[in-house]
Amino acid sequence: MFKNYFKIAFRNLWRHKSYSAINIGGLAVGMTAGFLLLLYIGYELSYEAFHSNKDQLYRVVTDIETPSNTYKTPVVDWNILSEITAEFPEVENNTRLNDTEFDVRLGNNNYHESKVLGVDESFFQIFDYELLQGNPIEALKTPFSLVLSESTAKKYFGDENALGKTLKIMDGNRIATVTGVMKDNPKNTQIKSDILISMSTYTEVIDPELKESWGDFNNRGFVLLNKNANPKTLEAKIASYNERTHGKIMKEVELKLTYFLEPIEDIYLYSERGSSPQIGNVYIFLIVALFILLIAAINFINLTTARSVERAKEVGIRKVIGAKKGQLSIQFLSESIVICLFAFFLAIGFTWLALPYFNTLAGKEIASSIWDDPIYPISLFGIALLIALIAGSYPALVLSSFKPIKVLKGKFSSSSSGSRLRKGLVISQFTISVIMIVSTIIVYNQIDYMRSQDLGFDMNQIMIVETNGSAKQKIMIDELSNIPNIISITTAATVPGGGGDNSTALTKIVNQQGNEQTLTIDRYRIDDDYINQFDLKLLAGRNFSKDLASDSLESMIINEKAFGLLGYSNPEQIIGKGFDQWGRKGKIIGVVKDFHMTSLKEEIKPLSMVYNNSGNTLINFKMTGNNVSSTIAIIENSFKKAYPNTTFEYAFVNELFNEQYEAEKRFGTLFLSFALLAIFISCLGLLGLASYSTLQRRREIGIRKVLGASSMGIVNLLSKDFLKLVLISIVIATPISWFIMNKWLQDFAYRMEMSWWIFAVSGGLAVGIAFLTVSFQAIKAAMTNPVNSLKTE
Repeated sequence: MFKNYFKIAFRNLWRHKSYSAINIGGLAVGMTAGFLLLLYIGYELSYEAFHSNKDQLYRVVTDIETPSNTYKTPVVDWNILSEITAEFPEVENNTRLNDTEFDVRLGNNNYHESKVLGVDESFFQIFDYELLQGNPIEALKTPFSLVLSESTAKKYFGDENALGKTLKIMDGNRIATVTGVMKDNPKNTQIKSDILISMSTYTEVIDPELKESWGDFNNRGFVLLNKNANPKTLEAKIASYNERTHGKIMKEVELKLTYFLEPIEDIYLYSERGSSPQIGNVYIFLIVALFILLIAAINFINLTTARSVERAKEVGIRKVIGAKKGQLSIQFLSESIVICLFAFFLAIGFTWLALPYFNTLAGKEIASSIWDDPIYPISLFGIALLIALIAGSYPALVLSSFKPIKVLKGKFSSSSSGSRLRKGLVISQFTISVIMIVSTIIVYNQIDYMRSQDLGFDMNQIMIVETNGSAKQKIMIDELSNIPNIISITTAATVPGGGGDNSTALTKIVNQQGNEQTLTIDRYRIDDDYINQFDLKLLAGRNFSKDLASDSLESMIINEKAFGLLGYSNPEQIIGKGFDQWGRKGKIIGVVKDFHMTSLKEEIKPLSMVYNNSGNTLINFKMTGNNVSSTIAIIENSFKKAYPNTTFEYAFVNELFNEQYEAEKRFGTLFLSFALLAIFISCLGLLGLASYSTLQRRREIGIRKVLGASSMGIVNLLSKDFLKLVLISIVIATPISWFIMNKWLQDFAYRMEMSWWIFAVSGGLAVGIAFLTVSFQAIKAAMTNPVNSLKTE
């Protein structure tokens, strides 16, 4: 019996090839989009899930509260982890992670390693990063012990056993021993490194005072709690301990530190400390996936019910010869299942073809194959069957309920309820499409808005080169100062956009009331030409001067934001006021206009600038823009003479700054791609409906043409009903899309205004696309000879 059902289903599909192609194609494209988005969502949700003890792993983070502000940071004080591990039995173990970088020398070759982590010896007892060679307990115990990733070990030693081999690090001045080789980091982790170096390297050799320091926030910190520990209770205990142990010093420096515990699996998705939470994007793409699958299912329902008149006689004859309602329902359900299975297998093929391009669009390898995790193709198969059952149930019930007498007498016509349903579903489709068009326009406009704003400084044609800040730097600068294509050369520890080492410092500045006010403030170390080179605007006071020895010891320039926190109404009022920064005391000599140190996703922070003309690690070259390649070659040659054992690396400030928007650009590209797919599927369904509507009205069209109706009149007649539905969709979609995108824009400190034209353009595009889709069939019908139409009736 079931064999017969499927045989008839195949015959029907073959007989109506265009209908079958639209239905199967729409479902296949929808399933492909849904499958790719499910892979993306699954990948995003899998961050840090590979750790066997993930439920016990927490990141320790700090709220730093000053009299004027509270800073939510992703870092911890240097020694707090060892203190709480010793104090509280709930804490089984801990490790610090110190992001660093250094040069590596092997033989005559120099390499720069930017993904280096200083970690405690407990690293491999806490995290499940696989150690391929070496002892996980001993590997990071002694100073200058290195654990290399598998690919890094291969880079330096080929197929040789790396254990026990040595490398010269930190400008070739230190000898480090390879004590382990670990598997390359999984892609779904935020703890990424090519080299691990023992933390004892810093605490016992390079800077032993770190073991006794307080208030040094340069580390990420993780703790492993026992299974019975309650993190909220432990947070309260840590707060009490911190107040008891460090309360006195916190009061003295007007600083309050509060520590919190973040589950490791929540960091990537939910934490706003140090990075943007990704859960919003996950929700957005989940909704997009559901929308696209819904649009594909709506097409299926619409096209199947639209064909009800055409199949009415078939149902009538079957019922007359004894077919029961249940048998007919199964027959039509079997057709739905066949269509969805065809679509499923096509979707698998489409996904296999699209996956490499999707990985490129996403900027990460979501999956190397659709079979990486069998749960995803199995889930897609389940979705296909679910669509078949849900989308096929309504048409099956409608078609199997036809009255055979009415049908065979020719008195059957499509019901008004069925027509209303189809109209409602078309409205739903285009409401979703309009929402996605609006969203896409806003995403791209927000990115353009951020990239086109005045940043408050000039970043064009400024190239930065990193050095170790030694005296050789001056020799290099003197040699290059007369190169025609170089306008100016400055040194600094930091540039806007994240280049260099941007530190924060506890700073006391005399406020308007005459009291010392404590701020946690960003700190730039610059020379006397930096402000001119970056075209920063001085609002009051003066720039640093190399002719004033006191500037390097007793002077500071601050930005508007810092000045505003101190209660002054005029920048001139703060000139000459005292400051105390890390024991360095002096006077404020200038106020610069606010400029964006980071992307426009973040608010401008209070900033201090101190004069430092020696020891800065960055050399900044302002170029003319002529013969850039040859100028870079000249700079490289000079660099290699000054630093023969160091890798020459450079970057342009504008590229560094724009890299901060890469995540938003990828998001926009992904969203646009799936918005286009959603619109394509909607149009595919509309095309099918238009063709069946035209087919049903062919007699009416023939009569109208005989009576003198023009082709344009016929096109308008057939198009207007569909366009009315699209206009209703626009009315519904406008407030919904405004609400959704207004919520999305809240994540940006500086954001565009949602102007009326965005919604007008989106509506216009929707109407235009719908009209082109429907008019294709309408023009075809209008051009048909009416004699042929009437002859068939």
